[in-house]
Amino acid sequence: MEKENTIFLHLLLLFILPLKLCAEEFVVPNNTMETIDVGVILDLDTWTGKVGLSCIEMAISDFYATHHNHKTRLKLHVRDSKNDIVEAASEAIELLKTVRVQAILGPQTSAQADFVADIGNKTHVPVISFSATSPFLSSTQTPYFVRTAPSDSSQVQPILAIIRHFGWREVVPIYEDTDYGRGIVPFLTDALQDINVKVPYQSVISPLASDDQILRELHNLMTKQTRVYVVHMSLSLASRVFLKAREVGMMSKGYSWITTSGLTNFLFSLDSSVIDSMQGVLGVKPYVPRSRDLKNFRKRWRRKFHKENPEIHLDRVQLDAFGLWAYDSFGALAMAVEQVSLHSEGFKKFDTRKNSSGLTAIGVSQVGHKLIKELERTRFKGLNGEFHLIDGEKPSPGFEIVNVVEKGERRIGFWTPRNGLSKELNPNDQKKNFSTCKKNILGDITWPGEGKEVPKGWEIPTSGKKMRVGVPIKDGFLEFVKVKQNLSSNTPPNVTGFCISVFEAVMKQLPYSIDYEYVPFELACGPGSLSYNDLVYKVHLKEIDAVVGDLTILGNRSLYVDFTLPYTESVVSMVVPIKGDERKNAWIFLKPLKMDLWLTIGALLIFTGFVVWVLEHRINADFRGPPQRQVGMIFWFSFSTLVFAHKEKILSNLSRFVMIIWVFVVLVLTSSYTASLTSMLTVEQLQPTITDIKDIIKNGEYVGFQEGSFVAGLMESLNVNKSKLRAYGSIEEYHEALSKGSRCGGVSAIVDEMPYIKLFLAKYCNKYTLAGRTYKIAGFGFAFPKGSPLVADMSQAILNITEGAKMSEIEHESFGQQVDCLEQRESTVSSDSLTMESFRGLFLIAGVSSSFALFIFFFIFLHEQRDIIKSEGSVRQKVASMIKQFDQKKDISAHKSHKKKSPDEGHARDVRNGEVTSNMSN
Repeated sequence: MEKENTIFLHLLLLFILPLKLCAEEFVVPNNTMETIDVGVILDLDTWTGKVGLSCIEMAISDFYATHHNHKTRLKLHVRDSKNDIVEAASEAIELLKTVRVQAILGPQTSAQADFVADIGNKTHVPVISFSATSPFLSSTQTPYFVRTAPSDSSQVQPILAIIRHFGWREVVPIYEDTDYGRGIVPFLTDALQDINVKVPYQSVISPLASDDQILRELHNLMTKQTRVYVVHMSLSLASRVFLKAREVGMMSKGYSWITTSGLTNFLFSLDSSVIDSMQGVLGVKPYVPRSRDLKNFRKRWRRKFHKENPEIHLDRVQLDAFGLWAYDSFGALAMAVEQVSLHSEGFKKFDTRKNSSGLTAIGVSQVGHKLIKELERTRFKGLNGEFHLIDGEKPSPGFEIVNVVEKGERRIGFWTPRNGLSKELNPNDQKKNFSTCKKNILGDITWPGEGKEVPKGWEIPTSGKKMRVGVPIKDGFLEFVKVKQNLSSNTPPNVTGFCISVFEAVMKQLPYSIDYEYVPFELACGPGSLSYNDLVYKVHLKEIDAVVGDLTILGNRSLYVDFTLPYTESVVSMVVPIKGDERKNAWIFLKPLKMDLWLTIGALLIFTGFVVWVLEHRINADFRGPPQRQVGMIFWFSFSTLVFAHKEKILSNLSRFVMIIWVFVVLVLTSSYTASLTSMLTVEQLQPTITDIKDIIKNGEYVGFQEGSFVAGLMESLNVNKSKLRAYGSIEEYHEALSKGSRCGGVSAIVDEMPYIKLFLAKYCNKYTLAGRTYKIAGFGFAFPKGSPLVADMSQAILNITEGAKMSEIEHESFGQQVDCLEQRESTVSSDSLTMESFRGLFLIAGVSSSFALFIFFFIFLHEQRDIIKSEGSVRQKVASMIKQFDQKKDISAHKSHKKKSPDEGHARDVRNGEVTSNMSN
């Protein structure tokens, strides 16, 4: 038994001894521990101040419980700034002057931090704020200012992502008239402009505004089109604004509200009446990663906070992100202080005068710059996730997107710099499936008015006015726009026509209804009259809300208004009279080929005949004889091949090669000529009298256009003399002017847009035709004010109509059977003369083959006559001898026999050949 007890004691000593040694190693004697004074400046009567102080107090016990080996201890000196800028600055100076603090936690608001940071910058004392989020506060201007919370500008991107996701094109910021409220506005408006989202108005509300003033501002917002609002203001002012917004009906269907993190973070602290008035609001707030440590800390903090503040209901005691940032801020400062040697370090005075006062009496901290550098290097895992600073500021890992429903909020998604908007924090293949899953990026949203449909973001102002749609009144082309006014009975005008039918069909396609009324404007020529440009400018001046009619989309007009997509063809063309019937022309057989083609064929015929004569002259009796006979043979043989009537026998292989190519060329030419002539004789010809605008300019003829049209400017840009332009107002006037012609007071051509030309040709099917080149334009469109959200929806509706059968129905209703006549007119075949361009390759082949054969012949001939070339004599004598040899007939029978001939036989043959040649010459 004693042996067992001895063994037990030994084991116990072995277990206790290491623990004792470890305790001795890590426990620091109190006489070596250094106390560092740190100031805390908060608004202790506010929620953020109370939560921040309680979290800092818990951070002290938690930090040193886990870091008991630290040689430094932070001693807090808490001051109440009483929600006053001057008080905060005064407390900061008092802490620096009397307590000689080495760092300051706080102050709470951005306005207070701006003053205190400047004091810290002059005294080189770090000012660490966990709640001053103004983007205008930065370490670049105040190097001794550190922000352990994300800047308000960091939430601009998630707000932009929401706006872009739902396709809203106009946004109105609503913010309070303070440094905090104004801080985010420049960043938000600039970012919205980058994605082509318009900010037509900014609503600024003072924190001291009365309820009547808030109501007046809300009523002002209701008179505008935009229905998307971004709210950035303090909790107290936002509560009043949303209560009044619900009272005036701005929390109903069609409205969209987005709150920034400064408000979204404290939704739990709002009264139930305020939450009820905010139903359907979207909000963004910094994302706090979940962890076991955070869960345990929330429980401990809630018990502590409720015990210290029993007057606050337990349901409203919830920890927010500011409290977590305060907790981590203390930990970061304690770590930085431990790494910096502060022993015997204090403030150094530069002004040693006894009567010095203010900051000069405080001096400059000798360790401030070391603390700042160490804070920038500090990294650890805190309750709010990974803690680290970039440029004196804590970056945000991401944001939560929440939806206010029932008694609180519901998370519908996240935003991170890497993945953008997503339903989950780390979605799989989010980028890859973006195009197909765009509607499922966020969770289900309940919008204001308990709607499930995404608000379009704008509405016609609730001022009782209808949308004023300007329409032109003209005397001609009434098929497009026709206005009948009843001035005596004071009833709305009756407006019909193709353009009006398209507009009304588009309005029916919209997913919402808009009340509108037509406002007629008479267009005419002469001084004081209105033009299409004047109508467009009236939209720019906001005298009317839109222009509907045969209005062409032009670049200079788009400077003042926004156009929808075009709903008609987009070309300008020229129409001219048709020539008389060419079949009665006695010289029509020459028409199938252009003059240059006739000349080229003739030249190639002569050249081919000459080549064949050269190749056959020495060996073929058919190509010999008197000079006049040989010249006649050249022309006869070449032209006879056109009808394949040549009977001369070809002996040379080179000639046969040339003739094979030439016969193929002749076959193609005769076939093409026959087909073209047949078409001219059998098919009705619709040849224009003028083929190009250049002919009109060259001949100084007149050109007609529609009065009030931009075509006049187009013609002048094409160098048409302004004095040669004549304006007409109807189809009948077009016909009359073209029938007269330029010499009889009319015009030689009409230039207009294709819809008008189609209407004109449909009525006069067989008298006029299109000619010349076409000029690209955008076509007809509807005009709206710059930035109007109606443009995109109208354009989408136009696409739906033009892609379906609805447009054909509207055309038949507006133009009747004239459309069918036009389709028949366009199907008419029109033949033209063949040109050189069609046979250039064929002629090239024939010319090259003939030249190649001629080159080979002369090469062989010169080789055979090399003795003459080498002989002595003048060049003239050599040329004469070679011509004589070329003119002598060559006996090709010698090449057919392989038997060697004797010199006598050869001499006898030469004598006989000479006789034959002499006889032929005679």
